[in-house]
Amino acid sequence: MNRTTLDIIRSARPLRWGAIGFAGSAALIAGAQHLSAQGIAGHDSKAPVNYAADRIEVQDKAKRVVLSGNVDINQSDLRMQAARTTVAYSNTGDIQIERIDATGGVQVNRGGESARGDVAVYDFNRNVITMTGNVALRRNGDTLNGGRLVIDLDSGLSSVDGRSGGGAAGGKGGRVTGTFNVRNAKN
Repeated sequence: MNRTTLDIIRSARPLRWGAIGFAGSAALIAGAQHLSAQGIAGHDSKAPVNYAADRIEVQDKAKRVVLSGNVDINQSDLRMQAARTTVAYSNTGDIQIERIDATGGVQVNRGGESARGDVAVYDFNRNVITMTGNVALRRNGDTLNGGRLVIDLDSGLSSVDGRSGGGAAGGKGGRVTGTFNVRNAKN
């Protein structure tokens, strides 16, 4: 049976459309790993930091403050809650917070967006929050889950991947999972 070029092209069409669909799906999934953190973007990291905890220990020689038990930290409209935090600071005439390390059910909220994880580091010098371990990012019903979340507070870009900080797989088998809600089209 001799096939013409036209027959070969016609029989390959479903494969080509399948490949295009697969490539489109892969691009969507790859893009889903970067969720714009509009609720957290543009945060004023120079605003005063207010805190409350069951226990506060100032370690002046080490230039850090350890807060433990129901820790609640607020800066402008950004809120971080955790079981324990260590606030590292510098003291060159005036105290400047450099970093907050938080552990134990860490929750970060601003606007309609929330993120949670086992551990978080808020780097004031880079204006970046990094969360690891059972990470979940939520906004308006959309969800992203993984092992590691990086939130750039200047650009508002959030990046989720399946790896946790120690290189072990996070999320489900080291993969990013989630749900994006689709609006119904109005005629």
